Amino acid sequence: MNLSFSLVICTYMRPKAIITLLESVALQTLYPNEILIIDGSTNTKTEEALNKKVFKNLSYFKVDNNNRGLTKQRNFGIEKVEDSIDVICFLDDDVILEIDYFEQLISTYVKHPNALAVGGFITNEVQWETSDNSNNPSKFYFDNWMRNESSRFKIRRKFGLQPDTDPAFLPTFAHGRSVSFLPPSGKIYEVEQIMGGVSSYRKEVFKQLSFSTYFEGYGLYEDADFSLRLAKIGQLFINTNARLAHYHDGSGRPNQYSYGKMVVRNSWYVWRVKYPNPSFKARLKFHATALLLMTIRATNIITSKEKLKALTETVGRKVGWISLIFNKPKIQ
Repeated sequence: MNLSFSLVICTYMRPKAIITLLESVALQTLYPNEILIIDGSTNTKTEEALNKKVFKNLSYFKVDNNNRGLTKQRNFGIEKVEDSIDVICFLDDDVILEIDYFEQLISTYVKHPNALAVGGFITNEVQWETSDNSNNPSKFYFDNWMRNESSRFKIRRKFGLQPDTDPAFLPTFAHGRSVSFLPPSGKIYEVEQIMGGVSSYRKEVFKQLSFSTYFEGYGLYEDADFSLRLAKIGQLFINTNARLAHYHDGSGRPNQYSYGKMVVRNSWYVWRVKYPNPSFKARLKFHATALLLMTIRATNIITSKEKLKALTETVGRKVGWISLIFNKPKIQ
């Protein structure tokens, strides 16, 4: 396995999380040829934490306001990668790798020489079981595995708004099943969407594409946008043996109102990247699903312990949906 690879970690105000990640990188059976930390923090705590540790092949970059934000930091990191590198890997700063993560990930490019991108597999967010083949409506079945079906998909089924594609493929009306609906089968799946925080790409793809600066700040769905554009050029895969755990760190995230607006506006944006001229039926189903999901979130104002977050996110979703009438996002 002669492919050289770089690890780019874009971080913001998470000094403890990034040290934990790097400690798991240090144990890898296949170690990165270079590690680039692209820090958008507005204080020096991340830099101070890194100065207390020594990690092989690591370079640190602190970016100013002009390059702050997930997509901008990723584009900045790509520019700093050494010319000799074959594959660029990206990781969120709040993940922890299993010991052979990079070995499994990079081996996918050997098994599939035409692969332009390969994503890893998160192990700690969903409980899967082998399929009982009973077609239980409370379960989601895929490739001889099953997991609990989420309440939102149960409700969507009742309204005829179930996705019309497999997981990690965007439905004709958006609002699809994410990578988390692929099971821990040990297989490599061809997909058209991978999660940016557990991703890798052949370096050559960045001669044609870059991460869109439309997705400023937190960058919700920026990975879907990039994946969908890349899938028009070549093949993308998820290797379910490239395993890691994701421990969601709440620091550095937007407030719930802003998040709610992003959910609606950014999902519309990536939908139109894949389907620039959707049918009338697809348009109707996109808006019906957006309104249904908004209503489901609104019920959490009563049922959830975090009532204020549910309220502000619901308001954000509503404002985001109304804004589509008067101020649609411009596809870059």
